[in-house]
Amino acid sequence: MVISLRELASLCDGEVIGDGDISVSGVSEIQNGKPGTITFVANPKYREFLSTTAATAVVVPDAKLLQGKPGIVVKNPQLSIARILGQFSPKRSIRPGIHPSAVIDSTAKIGNQVTIGPWVSVGPDSRIGDNCILHSRVTVGDRCTLGDNTEIFPGVILYPRTSLGKDCRIHAGTVIGSDGFGFVTDNDVHIKIPQNGGVTIGDRVEVGANCAIDRGTISDTTIGDDTKIDNLVHIAHNVTVGCGCLITAQVAFAGSVKIGDFCIFAGQSGVAPHLKVGDRAVIAAKSGVTKSLEPGKVYAGMPAREIREQNRRDALPRQMESFKHRLEKLESTLTQQAHETKSTNH
Repeated sequence: MVISLRELASLCDGEVIGDGDISVSGVSEIQNGKPGTITFVANPKYREFLSTTAATAVVVPDAKLLQGKPGIVVKNPQLSIARILGQFSPKRSIRPGIHPSAVIDSTAKIGNQVTIGPWVSVGPDSRIGDNCILHSRVTVGDRCTLGDNTEIFPGVILYPRTSLGKDCRIHAGTVIGSDGFGFVTDNDVHIKIPQNGGVTIGDRVEVGANCAIDRGTISDTTIGDDTKIDNLVHIAHNVTVGCGCLITAQVAFAGSVKIGDFCIFAGQSGVAPHLKVGDRAVIAAKSGVTKSLEPGKVYAGMPAREIREQNRRDALPRQMESFKHRLEKLESTLTQQAHETKSTNH
């Protein structure tokens, strides 16, 4: 596919700098720029490559950065490059239809223009919405619901009573609706607590590869609209995740946690059971939440504290090292003065 720089600028609501008729045939990284492609600068640390990149054009937030090179000036380069990448994404040739090897229960309801791949299983009383795509070896248990335009990638398992909204994407290897980790111990015997709830996931939710989302014990585990979940995330039973959250790799939420709307969890952070995290809270990487957190603040550390407090605590060891050197220097000076005083007295 080839498109002009002017057409791409229109797509991004940006301003063309230079020849708008230049042809662009793809996107490349700025440090590995290729002739005929467009690249972008969103993070300042990549500006050093602007003068050496071989890319034909650059998307930038400021025309001064172009240094005479053709480009597009936009408010948000990352958003613009997402739109541009959409233009150059490979077009998939998926045709609606049910593969002969698929096993569809007679009570399941399949919508219009649905694609069901090899070795897919759809259980009793499940409903698959219009334009859904179920790739190979997907398992949909009984009484599951998939909203319109939802895509399920290979090897995903949806346990019974799992509900997905419209326009969801569930990536390979993820398991949704497995039992929560619930046991009660009696005389050193661990007795399993039945997990009778389900999982309810809203519209436009994306779940990465190899995630585990447990069913509720009585009520459902729920994930709100527009939440995006990275690979290798664990969400335990009875958790409630709000709308528009961003949850990155290896995050874990223990049972009955309540996460507000538009929260951000960086990699390997976690939340202890029965806690609440307020709307728009941001949790830094490797932080451990051990008490409920107020909305709209940034937290870091183990246990997680407001980041300014954590930064002060992190600075203490460096300050102590400085104090140690100063004390050693002072002791040395005092010792030397004592020797000099003693010599003078003699």
